[in-house]
Amino acid sequence: MKKVLFSLLALAALVQSAAQTNPAITSFIQNTTGLKGRHYVQGNPTPIQDNVLANVQSVQYSNDWVYVKATGIPAYVTGPFLDGNPSLASEQTGYFKIPLNPVKKDGAPTPTNAGNIGIFVNGVALFDYRDGVAWNPNTNTLCGGPGNPPCPGGMGASQAWNRDAIPAEREGFDCTKAHPAMGNYHHHQNPSAFNLDLVVISDVCDLYPSDGLYVIDSTKHSPLLGFAYDGFPVYGAYGYKNADGTGGITRIRSGYKLRNITTRTHYADGADVADGPAVSATYPLGYFREDYEYAGGSFPEVLDVHNGRFCVTPEYPLGIYAYFCTVDENWNSAYPYAVGPTFYGVRSASKVQAISESVQTYTPTVGVSGLEKNALKVSVFPNPGGEFIAVQAGDLLREKAELRLFDLSGKLLQTTEIQAGSTIGYFDVRTFYPGVYLVSVRVGGREVFSAKTVVQ
Repeated sequence: MKKVLFSLLALAALVQSAAQTNPAITSFIQNTTGLKGRHYVQGNPTPIQDNVLANVQSVQYSNDWVYVKATGIPAYVTGPFLDGNPSLASEQTGYFKIPLNPVKKDGAPTPTNAGNIGIFVNGVALFDYRDGVAWNPNTNTLCGGPGNPPCPGGMGASQAWNRDAIPAEREGFDCTKAHPAMGNYHHHQNPSAFNLDLVVISDVCDLYPSDGLYVIDSTKHSPLLGFAYDGFPVYGAYGYKNADGTGGITRIRSGYKLRNITTRTHYADGADVADGPAVSATYPLGYFREDYEYAGGSFPEVLDVHNGRFCVTPEYPLGIYAYFCTVDENWNSAYPYAVGPTFYGVRSASKVQAISESVQTYTPTVGVSGLEKNALKVSVFPNPGGEFIAVQAGDLLREKAELRLFDLSGKLLQTTEIQAGSTIGYFDVRTFYPGVYLVSVRVGGREVFSAKTVVQ
């Protein structure tokens, strides 16, 4: 009996030890402060406070699974959705059940699916490229989705030409490049705000500013942003050039390219399929997923057909298969955007309403507060400033950052915050005298950044 008890205790200790190091358990942004979401409505540039908790509410785990309870509401402001989408980002229920020991899928890979295919570290859902709309060759019109007649065979039936959400629904994405489907707020693509791209292709942030989950930084490995439904991690746009962690930091590139076609009659592999619409201003190249073909390339930073590769990352120094949120040279989202069109691993995750096995609860103890002074890259803009000064963290914040504004005599004038899972905070300086002021950023009680700024 003593031997059995010792074995059980040893097993429990082993599981607990694994929880302290497995990023699939430790990387989620848990809401420990009661932070609630906010949203915009069209015509009102002032965010409305919601009564729904933001980020992740709990993380529990067993030997094989992690259960992430989240409302699906981020810390950053959501909405509005200017394509007429009547839905708002709404509270979701249940747990994301993610495998802790992901494995490669043997044989034919599993296609990604409509709806949830992963989860970001703030509890927001990840979708693939599709938006549920396709081409009906019988009527030569779009089918499926809001406002369109059903597709042949009904919902879920295979269609020859499937619409890509990124170009087709751009008008309906909010500043953070996301939107809701029946209340289920989600990103199809890199979760960084439109106005942070090198070339801005949407002006929604002008009236309804928000910031997204992280800021792209071309000088450092992008953060771990989430996990796909096969359990493998999803990273941001930049990583190590070589899979072994050498070669410096570079933009990790999609291996897909647009096909050189003017008519839609065949797939890239030569298969003859039901005709889609000819390439035109209404249906430009890239409007449908099948407009792309996998070209690969000889560069080590080019990803495979699933949009991933086996490589070293900061969280996995021994290497792991990882997906990346791909962007082009202008930081605009590049197909297939995150995961897909097939999974690399065995798709075993799901959304469950209850936990049916014995689990332990993970309590986060370490965040970015371990950073040394000035290790957190911060931007202060505009500088000089006139009405507002924005302070933006160039990293993924897993705990709240306190922002303080001083005059040069050391007098504290204003405080504000950047919430965990967000990247930006503001000082209102409309009543300040022109002059030089000091911005200080503290995380976990320690100063990690300070800089002077000018108010005109």
